[in-house]
Amino acid sequence: MLLDSRPVPQLNTTQVEPLQTLEQHFLAHCEDIKKWFQTEWQRTAPPVYGSVDLRNAGFKLAPIDMNLFPAGFNNLNPDFLSLSAEAAKKTLLNAAPNAKKILIIPESHTRNLYYWENVRLLQKTLEMAGFEVRFGIISDEIKSQQTIDLPSGHTVTVAPLQRENDWLKVDGFKPDIALLNNDLSDGIPDILQNLAHPLMPPAELGWSQRLKSEHFQYYAEVTTEFAKKMRIDPWLIAPLFRKCGQIDFMQQEGLECLISNAERLFVEIKKKYDEYHIAQQPFLIIKADAGTYGMAVMTVRNVDELRTLNRKQRTRMATIKGGQPVRQVIIQEGVYTFETFGEEQAVAEPVVYLWGECVVGGFYRVHKERGTDENLNAPGMQFEPLPFQQSCNEPCDARFYLYGIIAQLSMLAAAREIHDQVKK
Repeated sequence: MLLDSRPVPQLNTTQVEPLQTLEQHFLAHCEDIKKWFQTEWQRTAPPVYGSVDLRNAGFKLAPIDMNLFPAGFNNLNPDFLSLSAEAAKKTLLNAAPNAKKILIIPESHTRNLYYWENVRLLQKTLEMAGFEVRFGIISDEIKSQQTIDLPSGHTVTVAPLQRENDWLKVDGFKPDIALLNNDLSDGIPDILQNLAHPLMPPAELGWSQRLKSEHFQYYAEVTTEFAKKMRIDPWLIAPLFRKCGQIDFMQQEGLECLISNAERLFVEIKKKYDEYHIAQQPFLIIKADAGTYGMAVMTVRNVDELRTLNRKQRTRMATIKGGQPVRQVIIQEGVYTFETFGEEQAVAEPVVYLWGECVVGGFYRVHKERGTDENLNAPGMQFEPLPFQQSCNEPCDARFYLYGIIAQLSMLAAAREIHDQVKK
């Protein structure tokens, strides 16, 4: 596994022994890990694609979010697009062996041109994989075929999504597979209900129904099994968390649940910090239990901050994408990121992309104005492609191999999540 010449973030902390030990342990047991995953994928098929946000504290490496509708394909290393195409082909043909035509259902907003750059790269990936691709958009604004001009000089052509009986289509194009790149935060529209062809990922996993706390419960179970197999402490690769199910930030209702769970979580984290002689202070991340785009996220360094939330803070936490109200939150163990990028040593965190079980790359999310204990998915962030040239499903650079393993564990958790949701 070769690295390209792109710069690699530095890990600026002296507390690296736990992570280095983990890296060497995983490399020494790479064949056992490979066989374990193969067995698990046979039991539960992976999601079609996904992205996993990671945080590297040196003493701990853990996912902090998992997106089943990834929207950053344009931030991957373009020189190695063939890797994504190969993995996409394998994944999609495993799901639908005779598939030739794919209909992508993108987000309904048309003004975010960077999102459409992502869509264009998704199209290019699938066309390189040998599929015929069209876009069908669910939008009140778009009544006919429309071409969107992009900053890169390319274009994307979208048309209103149509339905014929139980089959989606655009104009005369009837797909074998419909690929969702829309997180359905506003709910599942009727046009996507009870289809005769595959819709991947399932609409039931959109943010109108999916909860982060449920995913991380699956992840906790997966890492417990994996850690037992590998004889490691699962805390090294999993964030502790709790949740509150009835909250209204503007009316200040449910805050007692928030405070009591935060107190308990601080105690749990402090116990682990003492066990590993970690000098840093524990912190929490509180965020909407559903949703994306880094909305409704706050850092809490002590419980008193929750007792004195001002109106600005409560307003920021009250709604997510589309103005949807926040009624449930996940209270997550904060994981420091001690990776920094460039001469300015801007804080960075890796985001890993997968097609099925195959790691195909990713990028560093870099933010010059955020701290090591803050949310980096915020205005002002920049992206730097992860500097590996091929899948890290095989042993490679120790750090990137470890990234890939954690991302695959998160993908396996999502696979079980989908399996159980579909059964319902």
